[in-house]
Amino acid sequence: MPFVMTKDGTEIFYKDWGHGQPIVFHHGWPLSADDWDAQMLFFLQHGYRVIAHDRRGHGRSAQVSEGHDIDHYAADAAAVVEHLNLKDAIHIGHSTGGGEAARYVAKHGQPQGRVAKLVLVAAVPPIMVKTPANPDGLPIEVFDGLRKALADNRAQFFLDLPSGPFYNFNRPGVKPIEGVIQNWWRQGMMGGTKAHYEGIKAFSETDFTEDLKIIDVPTLVMHGTDDQIVPYHDAGPLSAKLLKNGTLKTYEGYPHGMLTVHADVLNQDLLAFIKS
Repeated sequence: MPFVMTKDGTEIFYKDWGHGQPIVFHHGWPLSADDWDAQMLFFLQHGYRVIAHDRRGHGRSAQVSEGHDIDHYAADAAAVVEHLNLKDAIHIGHSTGGGEAARYVAKHGQPQGRVAKLVLVAAVPPIMVKTPANPDGLPIEVFDGLRKALADNRAQFFLDLPSGPFYNFNRPGVKPIEGVIQNWWRQGMMGGTKAHYEGIKAFSETDFTEDLKIIDVPTLVMHGTDDQIVPYHDAGPLSAKLLKNGTLKTYEGYPHGMLTVHADVLNQDLLAFIKS
């Protein structure tokens, strides 16, 4: 399997399929590159080169002890991009992967002239946790609860989250899709519990405000109004306002995991943005 070695000796797994303009996908917590299956096949069939990696401690990448923070995540993504010498790339990040992609573009990709466009899908920027500067954020107790659930019984927690709020399967009239739930569990359990535990702090407490202000490539912000994981009003509209060249696309009633359960809609919108 293809791996790249980072500067601190961490092996990062990646997929690299097809030819054409590269699209780099950044997955959410606590998943893997496999969460982008529907998008990677779609864009491969439309003539693009598609690349996705497993974040350190996730999926098939090394379960290292250290470096479970956004700076390392972005540097690891940069290692993959530079190893493959990708240019004129579109970066698409979901949830935590949106934060990773934003930090990558701001600190690595844009200064190196490697990035054409950015897409943030139900992404964590600008910042999730409530602080004096972000009084409308989620209380730290919310994330403490996630840490406790993970530490108490990760396997059960990784069934409960996709069975309920991640895909809005807990909403009236929304029928759970068992294969989607099991695939989420499979991806999560492939990773390391230390990486997942420390990753909660990374996605909830990192402030991406300055990253967003730096980014000047065309950026599409996609967010569902019924996102129970990263609330719409705490993320999408705020990110779009901070970006120099940002566009907000709102999806009425869509859940956090909309890239999977509404792939037919999102893929067409992504393709239109990429071609624009």
